Amino acid sequence: MPAVQIENLNIRSIDHMPSPEEIKAQVALDDDAAATVAAGRQAFIDILDRRDARLFVIVGPCSIHDPVAGLDYARRLRALADEVAGTLMLAMRVYFEKPRTAVGWKGFINDPCMDDSFRIDVGMEKARHFLREISRIGLPIATEALDPIAPQYYGDLISWTAIGARTSESQTHREMASGLSTPVGFKNTTDGDMAAAINAILSAANPHSFLGLNAKGESAIVRTRGNPHGHIVLRGGERPNYDSVSVSYAEQALAKAGLPRNIVIDCSHGNSWKRPEMQPLVMKDVINQIRDGNQSIVGLMVESNLVAGNQPIPADLSQLKYGCSVTDACVGWETTVEMLRSADAVLRETIGTRGKPE
Repeated sequence: MPAVQIENLNIRSIDHMPSPEEIKAQVALDDDAAATVAAGRQAFIDILDRRDARLFVIVGPCSIHDPVAGLDYARRLRALADEVAGTLMLAMRVYFEKPRTAVGWKGFINDPCMDDSFRIDVGMEKARHFLREISRIGLPIATEALDPIAPQYYGDLISWTAIGARTSESQTHREMASGLSTPVGFKNTTDGDMAAAINAILSAANPHSFLGLNAKGESAIVRTRGNPHGHIVLRGGERPNYDSVSVSYAEQALAKAGLPRNIVIDCSHGNSWKRPEMQPLVMKDVINQIRDGNQSIVGLMVESNLVAGNQPIPADLSQLKYGCSVTDACVGWETTVEMLRSADAVLRETIGTRGKPE
């Protein structure tokens, strides 16, 4: 033992965290949930590979903070999914981890009690339970992979994964994406640049070897096969990039890289200037592009909740407004229904003519 301490100088404590195997044993995957996950993944793949002419729409709260309200939303979305199933494949946006520009609530897994107690062990178990309940009602789930260890705990319940604008350039996240069991959408960077996302798609399509954890929580060398279903998500940047010119530019960049022209449009974030009331206008524009013959747009993302807008986290959590976001502002449920029904009505006329981009 050296006389001078040289390790863990800025570590306050290292607490026990149950292994992925232990958490999965506590909240086991059942046949109904597994069937939903498998069907959801296959639906995403079929749309990306043009065996299914529909669009997928990833819709749901900016982040989950109240599982009761989240399940309420999921049940409503499940009924709506049946209504628009001829043109749209709906998956619920379930984000537990929130990347912060500086500081702020980091999400349900990191701080489930929303009191800076950071009971990650509790948050992980509750998150997995929430995902299983949504899967049991037959609704596929989409999430963002932020922490590279987290997919070991709940990746078996996910049908589509996003790599965010801040992490598309990260080698760690590209390696992780190469081993995920879901299709992966890489977002353009926050300034609007697409090159990082395209390079990420190329990187993740290849095998990688990296340091990770096995199911028992032990350090392991993870060796991946590569993920063949990476695609780009246009989320805007210094200006929106959902318009037909930006989409055409993305098509050309993908073709130049030798990649399939699969494009997802995020109706929120930079494309709506973070103003939720703009999301319906973005979706309408994109749907009109498809009506007018666009073949490369395969999906949309919408930030939606039971109640429109957002709210700060109060000191007294009993004062939280039910079904209202505590992170980015969302459109409300009534607007969500109107957006999806309107898209369905337009797409019914053209869905049968969609094919692969030339």
